[in-house]
Amino acid sequence: MARTKFPVEVLTPEGEVFSEEIEMLSTRTSVGSIGILANHAPLLAQLEPTELRLYRSESEIVRFAQAEGYLQFAENRALLLVEEAIAPEALDRPTFEMRLAEARAAAERAEDGSEEKARALRDAKRYEAFLTVGV
Repeated sequence: MARTKFPVEVLTPEGEVFSEEIEMLSTRTSVGSIGILANHAPLLAQLEPTELRLYRSESEIVRFAQAEGYLQFAENRALLLVEEAIAPEALDRPTFEMRLAEARAAAERAEDGSEEKARALRDAKRYEAFLTVGV
């Protein structure tokens, strides 16, 4: 069943990653998973690292390993501002496994409650999510 489409943009600090009309987007916010269809109520949400799915149709899905960021939905348009968005086929598994190990080690070395520990734990969470998307 075809659904009404709406425009979505995915932006990273390096630039635009995706800009098309889609039927649905699926991602994870700080309060849980969410699916957005056309005419959704306005929304501003903090995003967690996960798999971002952009449905061009029921059978055509564009996937990204999505880092933390923000989702805004207003005036029937979606805007995702994320630290990273990488297509699964572009993920370099050995590199992300190494980064995950480094982030975990940094978290163990860091003092509890420090910004360094928070950053290392955030990075570890991102790399864990990316490795699950790349499977």
